[in-house]
Amino acid sequence: MDSLVSGLMSFFLLMNGGAFLLMALDKRRSRKNGAERISEGMLFFFATAFGSVGVWLGMFAFRHKTQKWYFLLGIPLLMLENISLLGVIWWWFRL
Repeated sequence: MDSLVSGLMSFFLLMNGGAFLLMALDKRRSRKNGAERISEGMLFFFATAFGSVGVWLGMFAFRHKTQKWYFLLGIPLLMLENISLLGVIWWWFRL
């Protein structure tokens, strides 16, 4: 049981750290002309794959994508989905 919780926490922290770094990288690239950007779809993919907290923190830490309504609405909804799904997984394997 403890290995499940530590595994889920490690995965959650890894995905959120990666999503936060992606937001930082995209913000840096947005300041350079002609630099290849990270697509919004990739940022949403990371948010969907349990990285929503990292994307949300990156939005406000780097002031990046905060003017886009679909980020302001979508990322908190994905945070709810991520946390709910983690709770269901934990509950399911606890039985």
